[in-house]
Amino acid sequence: MGILRKKIAVLAGDGIGPEVCHEAIKVLDAVAERFGHRFTYDYQLMGACAIDATGDPLPESTLAACRAADAILLGAIGDPKYDNNPAAKVRPEQGLLRLRKELGLYANIRPVTAYDILLPHSPLKADRIRGADMLIYRELTGGIYFGEKGRTENGAFDHCTYTRPEITRITHLAFQSAQNRRKKLTLVDKANVLETSRLWREVVQELAPAYPDVAVDYLFVDNAAMQLILNPKQFDVMLTENMFGDILSDEASVIAGSLGLLPSASVGDKAALFEPIHGSYPQAKGKSIANPIATILSVAMMLEHFGLQEAANVVKEAVQDALVQNVLTPELNATSPSTTEQVGTHIAQCVLGFPTSQLHRDNIKAGLSTII
Repeated sequence: MGILRKKIAVLAGDGIGPEVCHEAIKVLDAVAERFGHRFTYDYQLMGACAIDATGDPLPESTLAACRAADAILLGAIGDPKYDNNPAAKVRPEQGLLRLRKELGLYANIRPVTAYDILLPHSPLKADRIRGADMLIYRELTGGIYFGEKGRTENGAFDHCTYTRPEITRITHLAFQSAQNRRKKLTLVDKANVLETSRLWREVVQELAPAYPDVAVDYLFVDNAAMQLILNPKQFDVMLTENMFGDILSDEASVIAGSLGLLPSASVGDKAALFEPIHGSYPQAKGKSIANPIATILSVAMMLEHFGLQEAANVVKEAVQDALVQNVLTPELNATSPSTTEQVGTHIAQCVLGFPTSQLHRDNIKAGLSTII
């Protein structure tokens, strides 16, 4: 593939969002330098910072910039002053939900990988999670999060609705992904209780014959939650609706040992957004302790979206180097931690072709290098 020019809308957001986005862009710039591509960045507000500046969690200027971009990089959104106020009429999350709906980002894709070198960091036993490698396909613009909601005099309601086309389009993506992996798809639903789940199961059963090489099984969501802990290696591609996917993908993060390691992509027919699955972690803001790896791996997913598989592989290999060399923030390296900036710099230098970053060489001299 030749030289690419891509415009990226950057929504750094709140809390640690700006810090982890800065390191991800550092890695993107390294990719550009090594491979000759050109990435330009359009920085916009979304989330609590946008409410503070404009009163709107998703200003029209931000939405316009996202429509004009080739991809969107999101840091994190959320602030305790809104989280802890149930009466707040405007919330950061409203901006993200609206962005997904406006851009038609109907498929959220979350890879979950158990890195051998980090197995001790997971609360699960190593023999349960070693070798776990799955993709979770979560429908993102339908279901209970987008259904009619309201209050009555003595109660409240949230309607969960799905249409056949909404289910069909993400099901095709999940089947196609399974064909390129281990050829297994698991639908997670609650078809013994919910009518929407029965529709999901009907659609998947109707489409399955078009993918004869993919084995399909079905799990109720409560059993799936248990199986994720008991035997996560059984899963290849997991397909599910919006709320179930939200919960299960966060549960699956314990397999990797840290939310700070898990990237995601949210894609539609005309737009794509890439973000770490972790929150804004306001307690860590400005302390240089935030793990940027999930955001950097989200950039690798962006490169794959652009068709730059070689560059994406180089970024993944650079992240692996940081893991092996123990160039990690305090959550994963309590004895000789690196800062957010040092982790980003190490990975960027590896992308540029340096076998070991200056940071690691300095650590060796100081006697601080530790291989997990």
